Amino acid sequence: MAALETTGGKAADGRTARQFMTEFFTSFTREITADDGDPGPVVDRYYTPDAVQTADGIRIDRERLVAHIRPVRKNLSEFAFEVHEAVREGRRIAARFTIHATDRRGRRTATEVHLFGELAPDGRMRRTHQLSRTVGPPETDANGTRGNGTRGKEASEEGDGS
Repeated sequence: MAALETTGGKAADGRTARQFMTEFFTSFTREITADDGDPGPVVDRYYTPDAVQTADGIRIDRERLVAHIRPVRKNLSEFAFEVHEAVREGRRIAARFTIHATDRRGRRTATEVHLFGELAPDGRMRRTHQLSRTVGPPETDANGTRGNGTRGKEASEEGDGS
């Protein structure tokens, strides 16, 4: 991951906070779902060894994150991250985004996440606090299964505002 230092509202590499968050989660998810190998090296490219996520009050360290990836790999068939807004100040970052996901049975979910985080100097996540909620009206998929509405893959490609 490239360092994310603030220079005039953009990262040193020219990305806005919104672009960074979209690319971070999209590329991380793409890499962890690409194969069935050890997810540890992928986690290490995106998160520091001492990283801690607190998601809806549950503390997740590196080992728990790696363990969480295994069922995600088995069940996730499509995903998109729609970053609604993101801001940063130095190594601190905050974002509100929606995760659109479809599982292997065709069930769709949309989860809104409010994230406050701290980045390491190299741009990896060191610490996050996240609150999430399921959003969207129930929708029936091709199999007649009810799930939560999504907007699809194009959601990650919308806009580049900060």
